[in-house]
Amino acid sequence: MEPVNAAIEVKTDALPISAPTNKRSLFLKRLNRSKYLLILFLPCFIYYVLFKYLPMFGLVISFKDYNLFKGVWASPWVGLKYYKMFFESPDFLKLFRNTFLLGVSTVIFGFPVPVILALCLNEVKNLFFKRFVQTVSYVPHFISNVVVIGMVVMFLSPTTGIVAHFVKLLGWQPVNLLVQPEWFRPIYVLADIWQHAGWGSIIFLAALTAIDPQLYEAAAIDGATRWKQLWNVTIPGIMPAMVIMLILNIGHIIDIGFEKVFLLMNPATYDAGDIFSTFVYRMGLTLGNYSYGTAVDLFTGVVSLIFIFAANYAGRKVSETSLW
Repeated sequence: MEPVNAAIEVKTDALPISAPTNKRSLFLKRLNRSKYLLILFLPCFIYYVLFKYLPMFGLVISFKDYNLFKGVWASPWVGLKYYKMFFESPDFLKLFRNTFLLGVSTVIFGFPVPVILALCLNEVKNLFFKRFVQTVSYVPHFISNVVVIGMVVMFLSPTTGIVAHFVKLLGWQPVNLLVQPEWFRPIYVLADIWQHAGWGSIIFLAALTAIDPQLYEAAAIDGATRWKQLWNVTIPGIMPAMVIMLILNIGHIIDIGFEKVFLLMNPATYDAGDIFSTFVYRMGLTLGNYSYGTAVDLFTGVVSLIFIFAANYAGRKVSETSLW
């Protein structure tokens, strides 16, 4: 009996080995896996939408002759009228000078203090003393600006202030520093350092914990002293954090907060203390010229954006560290 060579045909159009994962179901799985993180992020997201992004719609009134009773859309367009008015105003150069000098002074004298404080705390071995200093330095950050300026006014009072009593003990005659234009910036910078130095040191303390302890061990084996370890291990280790924070601080050179300057300023110090934000307050809320105030505020935001882009570019070129 001859063998039968039966050819068995196997079909190749079988079902695929694994069906592609549905993108929608994959998204829902990721969403479910990250739901608690998203819940924590939700308040921050709502805050920025309500108080940062939605108010941007109001910038359109800087190009209109805005009338409160007519509304935004019924108010006539005037183009760049208020921008030209501001640039041609005699107040422009004074405001730009005051804002720039105050912002630069805050960065130059205020930025190194949190770094130095973090480096000093990192060297403290007594845990109780370290936590005590941290707590004392953090507390001023949570004090209202109104209270901070109130304390400054009390301390610098020419009759009952602590500074006045100290000056009298030295045999000198106390003066009212709060009405001296040349003292406005030093007082503002010192008050800002006292209020925010401790809180700003948290980021640098966190960066210090990320430095590999083996680097210190290797440096000690090579005979490096604590001072050399500081310069060759510690500071390079926190340099990326320093660059990032410096870029962010430079972005706020022009965009200085309103409250502290407004509370500290008085008619005698207008020439040194009047800045963009206080001018916007007077033009918009006091005099009711909302279009003019909005134009000045938008100009401030654009200049701040230029500053932060320039600082970010310089940081990327110099240290290869940047925000993006």
